[in-house]
Order: sequence, then C-alpha cells, then structure tokens
Amino acid sequence: MASTASTNFRAIIVGGGVTGLVASHTFSKAGIDHVVLERGGEAAPPTGASIAIYPHGARILQQLGILEQTQAIADPLEDGATNRWPDGSPVQWSDLWRFVRENHGTELLLLERRGYLEVLWQTLPDKSKLLFNKKVVDIVENDDGVEVFLSDGTSEKGDIVVGADGVHSTVREKMWECANRREPGIIDVKEKKAITTQWKCLLGFGPGEPQMKNELSVVYNKGHSFLLGTQPRRCFYFVFQRVKEPWTRYNRPRYTQEDAEKMAADVADMPVSETMVFGELWQKRWRGAVVDIEEGVLSRWFYGRTVLVGDTAHKITPNMALGGNSGMESVVVLTNLLRRTLASSSHSRPSRDALTQALQAYQDQRLPRMRHIMEFSRLISRTQAWDSWFLKMVSIWVLPYLPQRKLANDLGEIIRTAPMLDFVPLGDWDEGLMEWEDMKQKNEPKKEGVAKKPFRELPISALWIASLVGLLFWGLSKTASVKLSAA
Repeated sequence: MASTASTNFRAIIVGGGVTGLVASHTFSKAGIDHVVLERGGEAAPPTGASIAIYPHGARILQQLGILEQTQAIADPLEDGATNRWPDGSPVQWSDLWRFVRENHGTELLLLERRGYLEVLWQTLPDKSKLLFNKKVVDIVENDDGVEVFLSDGTSEKGDIVVGADGVHSTVREKMWECANRREPGIIDVKEKKAITTQWKCLLGFGPGEPQMKNELSVVYNKGHSFLLGTQPRRCFYFVFQRVKEPWTRYNRPRYTQEDAEKMAADVADMPVSETMVFGELWQKRWRGAVVDIEEGVLSRWFYGRTVLVGDTAHKITPNMALGGNSGMESVVVLTNLLRRTLASSSHSRPSRDALTQALQAYQDQRLPRMRHIMEFSRLISRTQAWDSWFLKMVSIWVLPYLPQRKLANDLGEIIRTAPMLDFVPLGDWDEGLMEWEDMKQKNEPKKEGVAKKPFRELPISALWIASLVGLLFWGLSKTASVKLSAA
C-alpha cells in the first residue's frame, strides 16, 4: 500500500452514513488523508430498517477486514425466496440464496442498517477522522484547494470534497451552484430533476415471527406491494405504494408518524403470508416510518474539486436491494483512481488537470453500470406492484416457470462484474461456480453451465423483471418489440 502523506493531499468526505464510512475505510487503506463531516450527533442513529450485502459487497468488506464482524450480526436466509398472490398464498418459490452462495462463494447478508453502521464505525482505523454535528453551509474552491464552511463557525480545508450526504445532498447543491456560476447553463433543469419520486414506502422492523419462514418474500398487489425479510431474530418489512403524481426534492412532502400510522391502517388487513396480515407485524414493530423512494442517475458526477458518490449521484429503488452495494462500489472505484493519481504525482500534490482526469475516469466507469442497475431495479419495483397489465402477466405466467438456477445466474452477472480495491489482497475466499470478472485469466477456459459475458456487454434492453430479488430476464428487440426470455 502506497502512502500519500508526503503529498499533503487531503479529502473532505461529507456524510457519515454507509457510503461515507466505507469511504473512510478505503481511503485509510490507500493512505489518503481525510476527514468525515457528519451533520448528526451519532454514528449509528436509530433510523431505517435493513440493508443487504451481496457477495460483491462482501468482497469489499473482506478487503477492509470487517466481513466477519458484519456476518456476526446477520442471520443467513435458509428458506429461499417466495412470491405470493394478494391473498398471501405462494405462487413461486426459489432456493435463490443457496444458488447465490454456490455461484459466488458466500451468501447474501441481511441485517439491520443501524447495526451495520455500528460495525463500520467501531472498526474505523482512526475514529478521530469522523466529526459529528458538522452541517455544511457553503463550499468555496479555487485553484489551490477547497474550503468547506460549517454551521458551527468552523471550516475544513482540503484538495477535494466527496459528497456522500445522500439523496438530498447539500454538497451536490453547492457543486451545481459553482458549476453554473463558472459555466452558466452547464447544469440544467433536466439534471436537477433527474432523481424523482414515484413511490413511497412504509418501512420498519420488529421481532421475528415463529410462524413465518426464514426467507425474503414479496406479496403482489395492484399499485402496491409488500417486501418482507423474516428471520428468527427480526422481521423487516417494506410496503411500496405508487404516488399519484411524481415529485422531486423541490416539492417533496415531509412525513410524520401520523402518516405512518395512516398508511399502516390502510393495509393492516392485507395478508403477508398464509397465516398473517400486515397489521400483526405493525403492532409489534420496534421502528416504523414513511419515506420517499427516489430513483434516478445523474449525468454529471463531479465538477471542479467536488465529486459525488452513493445516493448523492445514483439512487435506485430498494426492491432489488442493490443500493448500499452500489454506493460501496462507487467508493472503491474512486479510491482506486485517486490512489493511482497520487502515486504518480512524485511526492507533490496532483495538478488540477490530473485530478480532473481521475474524476472523469470515475464517472466514465460508474455511469453505464449504474444506469443498468437503476433500470433493473425500476422494473422489479413495477413488476411487484403490477404496474401494468403486461408486468402482471409476466409475474403470473412467466416468473413461475423459469428454471431456478437461471434466475440466480442472471443476477450473478451483476455480482461478478462488480469492482473491488485493486491494491488490497482479497485473502481467503471460497470459489464459486461463476468467475469474478476482475480475477479471470485471459486464456482460462470457461466453467460449464454458467454464462461468462461481463455485465458491461449486456445491452440496455436486457432487463430483469422479478419479485423481491428474484429475477426475470427479458429483452427488448432492436425494433422495440417486446419478447420474454425463458430458459
């Protein structure tokens, strides 16, 4: 690992959520000096519900040395994945998670988001890098660096600002202001409204339910859907509902606990399995709230000395459970590129041009993949809620007849083509049936029975529709005619 301390390069990470804390870990591994500014007063606040770590996210945690700690607070999913009719009866079952484990050497981890934040915080190489109660009010940059001004009257100086402050990002707003001030019109209304809300969600979790399987399940409905992760110790649930008219961050509503109670009451008597209705879960909740489900990918992820990562740049619906993993991916790619740039600077701070080249490479690498993943997640959300007659027919007449292994292999194309740190050994890792793209030897023969085509080669028309994180592979022909793909 090359140290960059002699270059005096310093990064200012804004946001101490999952993406910001992972960035602190990866920057520490790369020897990049940094500080993390968190507007809240604690590292693991009691908000949100669950987070899923796919095998490609687990690889990153393995490199950071914190995979075992994360696994310790996650229960394995032993009973697969079930799609259900509106009356709670099953329409399809798959042993999806066993196939994921066999394909990639490790299983999907489902855990409480707060617990994951606690692990990231407790294992930081230097906890003094994370500063609390630091609300950004302004960002000023020049040719020599950037200064972030805070509401408590202090400021932080550095060479680059990393915006990890979420979908309602202050850093992004300041970046846009700077860009339009220097180049009027470069950030247009279309870009500012690229991330929109077409769904809202009642999320929460409570104690495990003995009469429910240890699985992830989806209950189909017209205009809304249930997504549940039921485990021995905990039960996570999400109620997705279509909004009448989409909105952006400029006119979004503010939800209260009364809104959560009303939304819960509206679906209280609806089945979530053969034996339970949603109201039974809600009555036992430990935590519950209504949130917007934003989706969209920006076309510009950096300007000047500011760069965006995670939900600040790319926001996807959570039905696919790829949001947290995607944020970690972006951090990893940015870290790799910054480290190379600093290593080639010959013990001096990188020039503005060199920094721009690194940030442009970051955007170029991440943008196409995130657009694919967003479209994938978008269609899954709409299929689960029967958003059209076509998607309803797909869920009823196609999904149940797809071979189980094919669904896991289709998902595996996203997993196996994900990036990881290119300067940290992976260590011991069980090999799966599907070969990781970054570990593949050029002349190594392909393993039988599994497609090897990298994700970047999948056409944008190759989209998967599925329940939960179960998948349907279907395509659009070049003439825009739709045809379903079945094995």
